[in-house]
Amino acid sequence: MALIATLEHPLDTPADVLASARAEQKAVNAAEARLLEAAVQWCVLHPAESLDDAATWSVFRGFGDKPVCLAGEGAPFVTEFAVVEFAAGLGKSEDAGRAYLAEALELRYRLPKLWAKVTSLDLPAWKARSLARRTLHLPKKGAAFVDTHLAPVASTIGPAALERLLEEALVRFDPDEAQRVATERAEARHVTVQSRQVSFGGHVDVWATLDLADALDLDDALAKGAARLERLGCTDTLDARRSVALGDMARRQMQLEFDTDPKPLVVHVHQSPDGTLDDITRVENVRGFVLTTQLADWCTRAARGQASITVKPVIDLAERIHVEAYEVPDRLSQQTRLRDLHCVFPWCTRPAHATSRVDDDHVVPHARGGPTATENIAPLCRRHHRAKTHAGWDQQTPAPGTYLWRGPTGLTYRVDHHGTHDLGPEPPPPESPAAEPSPT
Repeated sequence: MALIATLEHPLDTPADVLASARAEQKAVNAAEARLLEAAVQWCVLHPAESLDDAATWSVFRGFGDKPVCLAGEGAPFVTEFAVVEFAAGLGKSEDAGRAYLAEALELRYRLPKLWAKVTSLDLPAWKARSLARRTLHLPKKGAAFVDTHLAPVASTIGPAALERLLEEALVRFDPDEAQRVATERAEARHVTVQSRQVSFGGHVDVWATLDLADALDLDDALAKGAARLERLGCTDTLDARRSVALGDMARRQMQLEFDTDPKPLVVHVHQSPDGTLDDITRVENVRGFVLTTQLADWCTRAARGQASITVKPVIDLAERIHVEAYEVPDRLSQQTRLRDLHCVFPWCTRPAHATSRVDDDHVVPHARGGPTATENIAPLCRRHHRAKTHAGWDQQTPAPGTYLWRGPTGLTYRVDHHGTHDLGPEPPPPESPAAEPSPT
């Protein structure tokens, strides 16, 4: 099968292709270095000192802009809302934008030798950022120690050598923290149930780090449980039977010793426009959807006492719910959160389930006549709610579930069920025609 040429001007030989690729890579490295410099300049233009007395006073009340520390000791503080706007402008989530600015500041102010290699294009920006990420927790002298020893070998150092250098800096310049890390590593045992990432089949990942004796006992118990299921007629694979045996062990332990009911699943059954049930069902207290056939299996298991499940009534997401009061009733909150699924600020993906720190925001403020209704309520996480209120962001909703945003510097975005769309700078208003000179 022949490969399809994708270059606008196809190259004749492998050497030509490789030379072109190397040139493009150099251009990418230069652009990434300039982007890091722009990130630092953005922070310079938004120092914590720029907050006036009124803004500082509002911080103590829990509102308004405030200074945030992104990088390690010795790097300047910046304003929180500047981070929000920078992240949106680069098409990043706020966490990703915050991390990018932190790495840029770490390089510029705490790792100057590495920064010089980046700006001279001797070290790719992506690698410098990955190194800076590892020094954020070090004291100022520890970061300087790493910078001095790392700069000459930054392009070639391996993970093991880097880890040794970081550990030496920590022990030398922050022995208390080094002791805390050592204790933390000694207590690294854990069992993690990834309950917020569910597959269509209703499965989640579980992983653990155990003491060897505990691990051997668990392995033996799972083997015996899987064998018991096979004797009872289960035809699943060995691995599948081991997973079922683990769930059986958990429920049996809760019933015998803790007298605890199984953790309930809360599901919303969605309806198609023709009135029939959709093939997928949303599970409220985890992040994801499952097949309706899996819902039937859970209901069967609940009837046997092997699970607990709550099926919520069907909610019409197209129905207009309206109340006169400012407070958003539970029914309206649940409808809009099921419609939008997450915070509707550009690029934000914080889930809008009932247990998250997400507010039911009036798109048009209630004080300006905005109704408490389906078309005017949207979930906003607490940080972006504050940014909208205090940092000059404008929000409109041309249709329920679609939001137009304008940032303080004029960049615009559309957020809908397909994600965030960067619309670029808002066009300037048309100029008024010049007035005709009056006849004399």
